Amino acid sequence: MHHIADLISIFDSVFYQSHNTRLVKGDDEPVYLPANNTHGFNQIVFAHGFYASALHEIAHWLVAGNKRRELEDYGYWYCPDGRDKHQQAEFENVEIKPQAIEWLLSTAAGFDFNVSVDNLNGEQTCRFDFQARVHQQVLMLLEQGVNARTHALLKALSDFYKTPWPLTAQQFNWHHPQELQNAV
Repeated sequence: MHHIADLISIFDSVFYQSHNTRLVKGDDEPVYLPANNTHGFNQIVFAHGFYASALHEIAHWLVAGNKRRELEDYGYWYCPDGRDKHQQAEFENVEIKPQAIEWLLSTAAGFDFNVSVDNLNGEQTCRFDFQARVHQQVLMLLEQGVNARTHALLKALSDFYKTPWPLTAQQFNWHHPQELQNAV
């Protein structure tokens, strides 16, 4: 049901002409590459053809402003897997908005979303606490609205996958497992 070729086609139809940006299946780590002498278009390179990776990398592109989109990997700091507690907290703070947008994209595409703490070899944190923060960001974005690029892609995904539009808070009914346990 969720073929990467479809997502690439949807993304290209919305953004190739208007933003000179294409979604590209990569073999290794994901990266954003602005246009240069070798490639005349911006590239959102996602890992190994994974649909979830593509949505995540698109979300980062949707968050990035004009100046950031001129820089490789948007000019952001990235500390790889193996982060200590402080580094992981910083990572999660930076990831809240992109993962909230990824959750919106996933829902518009009818695709299951899972938060990623992306630190298998480092300090473990509570995944559910992080998901609660991402969920709050989702609800805030639904209330306040998203930027025009995000809105255009959400609508295109919803149209293609025939999912409910517009997105509503009821589609994001999630509760921290601790809350559920306390309610019993």
